[in-house]
Order: sequence, then structure tokens, then C-alpha cells
Amino acid sequence: MNSIFVLLTNIILSCLGYLITLHAIPKFKYTFLKANLSGCDMGKGSHEKIPEAMGFVCGPIFLIVMFLFIPVPFIQYWTTNTANEFPHHQFVQFVAALLSICFMLALGFADDVLDLRWRIKLLFPTVASLPLLMVYYVTYNGTTVIIPKPVRFIFGNDVWLGPLYYVYMGMLAVFCTNAINIYAGINGIEVGQSFVLCSSIIVYNFIELSGDCGPAHIFSLYFMIPFLGVSLALLRFNWYPASVFVGDTYCYFAGMTFAVVGILGHFSKTMLLFFTPQIINFLFSCPQLFHFVPCPRHRLPKFNKDRNVMEPSTVIFKKSSLSTLGCFCMWVARTFKLVCYKEEFKDNELYCETSNFTIINFMLKVAGPTHEKTLTTYLLSFQVLCSLIAFSIRYGLSIVFYGA
Repeated sequence: MNSIFVLLTNIILSCLGYLITLHAIPKFKYTFLKANLSGCDMGKGSHEKIPEAMGFVCGPIFLIVMFLFIPVPFIQYWTTNTANEFPHHQFVQFVAALLSICFMLALGFADDVLDLRWRIKLLFPTVASLPLLMVYYVTYNGTTVIIPKPVRFIFGNDVWLGPLYYVYMGMLAVFCTNAINIYAGINGIEVGQSFVLCSSIIVYNFIELSGDCGPAHIFSLYFMIPFLGVSLALLRFNWYPASVFVGDTYCYFAGMTFAVVGILGHFSKTMLLFFTPQIINFLFSCPQLFHFVPCPRHRLPKFNKDRNVMEPSTVIFKKSSLSTLGCFCMWVARTFKLVCYKEEFKDNELYCETSNFTIINFMLKVAGPTHEKTLTTYLLSFQVLCSLIAFSIRYGLSIVFYGA
């Protein structure tokens, strides 16, 4: 069947998914409030209950769109006498991808309801990625990495990584599902960054359609366009002032969708280029995530009700409680002015107060107290800038390092 017709069908179903999500969210808001799936917006100083976990509305709509779409690329094999040529490997890729996304959608909702421990959040994405890795092994199994020109005299033209490449892809799935979740805390940031990431991937897929991996990029488009539709609808309600919260459900759903297309679309390394802000935020957060520096339960910015602006949130601790590694992390953060920091003697103890180690708090340190909507705009502008840099690296430096 003509690929243009299949793609147009996907776009039409995606528009339908957008409209359904747009009408479903307001109706499900009250259902979630009745189930006590709600919270207060700590960035408004208001005690009004706002429904959470709205990712559990747009996620199933995305899956329904994909379930309706699955037969379309394969209709020609069922309506003609070419059933014996049916591309089973492509069909299995669809099923495995949707299975992984379903798994993470369920985990995200369970996390919103049960507040799961971090070890579970790391274990489940690993398990959810196994169907993807098995399908990748059966249908492609490419584990050879091309070496950049400057170091080919050491390693040769390419290196076979074998099982290590599967470990890398499994870690990619874990990273994608958690990276968006830890880069959150203000209205619109979770869906906004996902929207920019998805748009960047769609542009990249269209550019690469005429290349050697054209079918893999078409596969990616089949997932990214419907995801863009439901995310855009959710963004309308989650943008400042948010009337709904997306919850961990959306973060895990979005992360696994990106992991799916990165792995089965064979552009996992380019995917990481688009994830540059998330990588920076993760590396910056590591001292607190691994508890080298005390980490509070919430690291979202602090709301200044009098000025109606966001300010860097802080954590206070005894300096003597820091390990050697913790002291080193604080020294690096202070030396490079990455955090707001001050010390105070109290009860014969030296107490430290530092802003939390997130890119959101760093932006507030650089820009000063900022309105929440403006802060989201700054951060999403940085996401767009990083995507432009990613394209420059992919189509600029790749010629220098790989000759193509």
C-alpha cells in the first residue's frame, strides 16, 4: 500500500486522538477528583484541588489510536494474494512497542496511586524494555558501532559491541522513562518538553525518509504523530495556569514512547542528542539523587506569594553530615556557581543552605525570581535551542567525524 496513504491515515487518526483527548480531559477531571487523585498547586499558594495523573487519559487514547491504525499498513497483504509475503517482523515490532508502552503506562498510574519506591521505578522500565530488545535481536541485531575518523587508527572502522549494546539500549529505556519525571515541577514543563522532543524527532524522521533506514523512520512517525496529538491536547490544560496535573503516568508513558522509537527506529544515539537538557538535568541532579547531598522529597521551585514569582528552593543540613564525596560535590557546585549557597552557625553547628540541584532552580539562579509561566517559556526555549544544536551536530559534525 502507498506509504503516503498510510501516513495520511495516521495523521487523520492522530487528529481524531487530539479531539477526543481535548473533550475527554474536562469530563474525567471530576472522576479523578472523586477518586481523590488530586493535589494542590504549590506554585500558586492555593488550596484548590487539581486532578492528577491525567496522563492516564491521554495514554489510553494514544493506544486506541494505535490499535485502530495497526491494520492499515498491512491491509494490502490481506486483500491481495500476497499473504505469504506478510512482513511478520514489522507486525511484531508494533505489538512489542505497544506492549512496552502499556506496561509503563500501568507503572506510571501505579506510582501516582501508590507512590512507589525508586528501586521499583528503575526495575520496571528494564523489564518493560525486554520485548523491545528481543524484537530488535530477532529483526535487526545490529550491534556494530562506526568509529569516528580521528580515532580509527586505534580502533579501526567499526567495533562490534554485542551484548553491551543491548545493555546500552536497556539503560536508554530506563533513562528516557525517568529523565522527564525528574525534570518537572512547574506548569507545562513535562508535556512541553515532550512536545518539543516529539516535534524534533518528527522533523528528523522526515529528513531521513529517503535514507537507507527509511522504513525505520516511517515506523517512528507512526508512533510520534499520534503522541504529538494527544500531548498537544493535554498541554492545553496543563499550561499555566494548569487545570490538571499530568502525573508520573504521563512521564513514564512519554519516556517509553521515545525509547520505543529510538530503539526500533535505529536512531538511539541521535535520540540522546535531543535529550541534552534532560541529560544535563540528570547529571546535575546526581549528587542529590544518590544522596551525596541531602535531597528533600520535593525539589520544585519555591513560590513567593507576595511577588507572585518562583524562587530557587533550598535544602538545609549540617555541614558535618556530608561525606567526602558530598563535600566535593558541594565544592564543584559552589566553584562553578551552579547553586545558591550560604552558611550559618547555629547551636555550635555549621549549617549549610543550598538551592536544589535541578536545571529549573539553576535557571532561577541565573534569571532571578521569575513568574512561573515565563520560567516554563525559558526552559522550553532552551529545549528548542538544544534541538537545533542536535541537528547541527547530526548534520554538521557527522560529516567531519564520519564523512557522511
